Order: sequence, then C-alpha cells, then structure tokens
Amino acid sequence: MPHTIAYPERPLQHLLDEAAARFPNRAAVTFFGRDLTFSELRALADRFAGGLRALGLQKDDRVSLHLPNGPQFIIAYYGALKAGGIVVPFNPLYVEREVAAQMADSGATIAVTLDLFVDRVRAARVGSRLGHIVVTRINEFFGPLFRMLYPLRARRQGQWPALSFDATSHAFARVLEAAPVGAPAAQRPDEVAVLLYTGGTTGTPKGAMLTHRNLVANAHQSASWNPNPSNDVLSIVGVVPFFHSYAMTAVMNGSIVLGRRMVLLPRFETEVVLKAIHRYRPTQFAGVPTMYNALCSHPRVGRYDLRSILACTSGAAPLPPEVQSRFERTTGVPVIEGYGLTEASPITHITPLRGLHKPGSIGVPVPDTDARIMDLETGTHVLPPGEIGELVIRGPQVMAGYWNRPDETALTLRDGWLYTGDVARMDADGFFFVVDRKKEMLITGGFNVYPREVEDVLYAHPAVLEAALIGIRDLHRGEVGKAFVVLRPGARATADELIAYCREHMAPFKVPATVVFRETLPKSMIGKVLRRVLAGEERAGIGGSYL
Repeated sequence: MPHTIAYPERPLQHLLDEAAARFPNRAAVTFFGRDLTFSELRALADRFAGGLRALGLQKDDRVSLHLPNGPQFIIAYYGALKAGGIVVPFNPLYVEREVAAQMADSGATIAVTLDLFVDRVRAARVGSRLGHIVVTRINEFFGPLFRMLYPLRARRQGQWPALSFDATSHAFARVLEAAPVGAPAAQRPDEVAVLLYTGGTTGTPKGAMLTHRNLVANAHQSASWNPNPSNDVLSIVGVVPFFHSYAMTAVMNGSIVLGRRMVLLPRFETEVVLKAIHRYRPTQFAGVPTMYNALCSHPRVGRYDLRSILACTSGAAPLPPEVQSRFERTTGVPVIEGYGLTEASPITHITPLRGLHKPGSIGVPVPDTDARIMDLETGTHVLPPGEIGELVIRGPQVMAGYWNRPDETALTLRDGWLYTGDVARMDADGFFFVVDRKKEMLITGGFNVYPREVEDVLYAHPAVLEAALIGIRDLHRGEVGKAFVVLRPGARATADELIAYCREHMAPFKVPATVVFRETLPKSMIGKVLRRVLAGEERAGIGGSYL
C-alpha cells in the first residue's frame, strides 16, 4: 500500500489563506523586477473576488482564464474560487474557433484575458453565455523599470493593442478596486473547483471536473516531493504554463502549500530561463522534455551558474533517455521523471529523489495513490509484475468525471478506478514503465494534440478528400504531427499550402510538421481510417512520398 499524508478537507482557496498566515512577508512571486509577498497575493485575490461578485458572478459560475504565467493568473484563479466560481483555464494560443467551442461548452460567464488575446475572446462570445471580459496587460505587475520600458518594445513589435472599455469589458486594475469579498456560499470539498479541458478517451476535448478535494490532495501530494526538506526557503522557476495541469499543481498550488517562491516567466525562451536561474538562484526547476533539450543544447549554457538547483522534474510528455542524460551531463543537475494526466489533477507517479532510480521509469505512485496494470482486452483482470497492460489509478486526486459527458465518464471511471489509456508495466520493485499510449493522442512540446481535431481542419480544405494524422518522433518537441492526405480528384494543393491553412485554423502546436500525399489511406472493413497502420508503415520507413 502507498504511504499516506494528511491534507485538509477544505476548499482549494484556503491554501492561499494558510500560506499568507504562515509566511506573510515571504516572497510568493518574483516577476520581472517585482516581488509579491504571500499576504499581498492573498489581498489581491480577495479584492479580485470582490470585483467578480460586483460583476454579478454567482456560485458555480464559470470564469475562463486566457493568460500566460504571471501574478494575474494566480490572482484571477484564487479570486474566482474565493468568489464561489469555477475556474476554466484556456490555452491563450487557441484560435477563435477553439476558444468559441470551449467557451460554449463550459458556459463561462466572465473571461479574464491578456490584451493580446482579447479580440478572439470577444469574437467567441457569439453563442456563448459570456457576459463580461476583464483585460490586463502583461506588464501590469512588472517592477517600475520593466513596466516603463516594456511598452516601448511592445509597440515596435506591434504587440501593444489599443484598449477600450465599456459596460461589459473592464480593466483588471479597476476590478481590483473592489472591496474584498465576503464569505461566499459554503463550498464542500467534493464540489467542482476547476474545469480543465482534455481529450479524454476519444480525443474530443471535454472538461475534466476537478474538485476542491482533488486539487488540495494533489497539491499536498506534489509538495511531499521536496528536494530539501530541512530548508524551508525554496524557490522554483514557473515557466511551464499554469493552464496546463502539470504546472497548475506542481508549480502553482504546490508552491503555495510549501511557501515556495515562484520565479515566473510568461513563455519559454532558452536564454531568458538561463539568466533567471543564474540571477534568482532557484532550488527547483519544473519543465517538459523539450525545455531540457533546449537548455542543454544552448551554446552558452556553460556561462550560467545553475548550481542552486537541487533537482528538476520532467512531466507532460515522455522524457527521452538521451535528453535526460545529456542535460544531467551538461549541467550536473538531476532530472526526475513523473507521470500524470489531467483527469488525476494530474500527478499520480514520480521517481523518488533518493534511493533506487530506474532509467525510463515514471517512478512509483505518490502518497495515497493505488496503481494497477489491467489486461488490455477486458480491463477486468489485474496483471502480475512484468506483464504489459493498461495503467489504472485510484486516489483522492482522481476527477469527479467529465463535464456534461456521462457516457465518457463511464468509459474512463470504472469501479472507482481511472483507466488512463496508457499501456504500461510494473516491475517487481513497484516501479512503473509506460510502454505506449492506448490513445492515439500525440504530445508535442508538452501539449496534447488530438488527431481528430487536426483531421477535421484538413477535411475542411476544399482540395482534401481524406486525412489522417499520426505522431512521429522529434528531437526538439518529443513528437510532431505527420498528416497523410488524399486529394479530391482533379484538385491540387501543396504541403506548404495545407500547413499554412492549418496555421489559420488552429493553435501553432497542433499544426502538422509535414504533410504527405497518398492515393489511398488504409481502412478497416467498415471504412474507418487505420492510423495504427500508418504508424506501422512510418516505423518501417514506407510512410509515403512528398509532392
């Protein structure tokens, strides 16, 4: 049985209140020349909650966040919870079509967005319940010098849009002028705190309902993995986006539990990250495999002092052994791999910091978590060590289900166990190894890409008759998409044209890296395109030809 830890049966926002009570004057956030203490962060979240209530937010209303990493994300996240709302994080890179679909499904009534994304949020209001939009600029919480200089650079790059406000759009700073919120309607641990969208078992994005209990438990499970338990002054680089479940728990919520300072960066730029580590001396770094590959490949990595880091964690995608060994050899910093999925808040496994390490392993279950390997055919028989089957998980971090998707919930949650869709094995020491993905989802740069969504965009092109997408290995991003296309009779198109079309209709990380044209696609007897056959042909080196 896994060991257990104690975690409070209280709403998620209480984590920030408790941190402010324990560490009132300790820096919670460092962001481009400005520090915010835990007590300041709590006060801002309280005022933002009051502002949301003044805009009409009711208990269980959804608040969508379209923000990069920065104090605004944390303030809006905890402020929405304090106001009694449910948080719906969005990937800010989503195009209008993607924003509109998720906005309509979630039923969000208030959106909080960066100025650069406000136009697509406004366009997505049509057909949704969205009533108010709160807008911030990235430099709003910069230190004085950075705050003054940033607009000059942004204007030169065309990234300083003019803003106008009306009865339904509001400046972030004005919302913060509200009085702190009074006590909202009582929230129980089993109520939903966050709707986090994922592809689940079918690849169709749906909202995983993560409860207060799920997220509080997983924050404490994450915090139990501490590289320096004798030193209570910890800090971590927060560059993996908080809208992703990995960073939301392992960096943001986990840091608030530990009283750990977050050195926040809104996007990954290799030299900016190296400079931040050199300057701020963080004790931890959380990244995805592509980040580790970029950091150790940087030609000037040797100029920066990375010795403050005690350990790095890697998540969101499989960590190639060659990337791990090269990073550790180059920097002298160990990288520990973990595993999780959105439906589990997300952390379920992590490699121990001390003791036995096994290359290629995702480690062992975190506290209070059970994991098994079940047979692939029926999913009802527990397999012994060494046998390959589907990884299933049970623990307090497992979601309540999918938002308005009882059929999908029934497929994924069975008899209290979460069926992950990942093919894995467990060895005699209790270490788990992911062998392959049962799902056909691919992970590029740490982000999930669902073939059906990309194929739907390709099918919308007038020259395309059929399309299928598979993942192929990529040294920099882990995986990238490779699209196989059959053109309509008499139609003509080039690979570059189809890739450009995809760029217009989906987020950049979803766009296929290559397009291959074929006369036919392999199909089953009922006409279903067989992606697994295409993947097999790719491995065999017969994946088609370019036009």
